Amino acid sequence: MASKQLLFDISNIDFDNPIADIDEIRRYNPQRAEMEQVTAIVFADLDEQICAGYKDVSRDEFWIRGHMPNMPLMPGVIMLEAAAQLSSYFTQRYDLLGAAMVGFGGLERVRFRDPVIPGDRLILLCKLLKARRNRMIVSQFQGVVNESVVVEGELKGIPIPVDALKQHEQDA
Repeated sequence: MASKQLLFDISNIDFDNPIADIDEIRRYNPQRAEMEQVTAIVFADLDEQICAGYKDVSRDEFWIRGHMPNMPLMPGVIMLEAAAQLSSYFTQRYDLLGAAMVGFGGLERVRFRDPVIPGDRLILLCKLLKARRNRMIVSQFQGVVNESVVVEGELKGIPIPVDALKQHEQDA
């Protein structure tokens, strides 16, 4: 596979010294247990609106038993969730949307280029393209394994009406 240009240079990022571990990520992202798809954040630059993190894909992932037996491949939807969680962390950490929670608003130009398997470190990169406070964020993302882009695209994040959802649940 031909090497694809990365969103930004990661050669000087220290992947051994995260700026946010799982506990810090939990301050900004609501996902827990099996749905936590970012292991650490290793770089964030508010001026350039870029962020990098990674997901260490273990042999104990919840999807291994069924996707696929004897040939575990990380599902594309989980790769997209990991990218969304990185973008959400960046958005929430710097309060770029002004929302209590960010949810999926859409995906565009998504391409899967190579498989991700247990033992891989999926490096996640995002670059914020647009932030409309209280409306939407648009982020370009890439997932990289062994210096090759394995997934890429654009995602939209929208504010989740947390208070309205809580009230609806109380009324039910």
